[in-house]
Amino acid sequence: FWGMELAYQRVPGVAATLVGYTQGRETFPTYDQVRAGNTHHAEAVAVLYDPSECSYEELLDIFFHRVDPTTVDGQGQDYGRQYRTGVYYHTSAQETSARARFAQEADKFPSRPIATELGKSMPFWPAEVYHQQYLERGGRSGNPQSAAKGATEEIRCYG
Repeated sequence: FWGMELAYQRVPGVAATLVGYTQGRETFPTYDQVRAGNTHHAEAVAVLYDPSECSYEELLDIFFHRVDPTTVDGQGQDYGRQYRTGVYYHTSAQETSARARFAQEADKFPSRPIATELGKSMPFWPAEVYHQQYLERGGRSGNPQSAAKGATEEIRCYG
């Protein structure tokens, strides 16, 4: 979720991001519980944005630019149910926009089914403080990455 968070941090109109866990059955899950794969949560990014500056459709553009929606239970170097991709809507307008976008994505992959989940948002539980703005603070490598609005440098999750 670190790479997706940094991508959203860079979007003009995004006021705040928060990484955490959603779509699971446990309350207040920890990273270790989610990583073990027993809570049914997915790692996720909550995004607070100003719709007069950034549309929900623009946020979907960022999401689909960063993921392969046909990959089951993982992205990049991370695999497991907790790393599945998903779009979880809060309003009927978001649902309508997301369903339209999923149809567009399906057209791009006629021989491969879309594995990315689409559903109503369940409770979101913030991840531990050390996960927040992780790449902006240097990540594993200790090399901070720019979260400046409009930044275009490649996002590096593992070095």
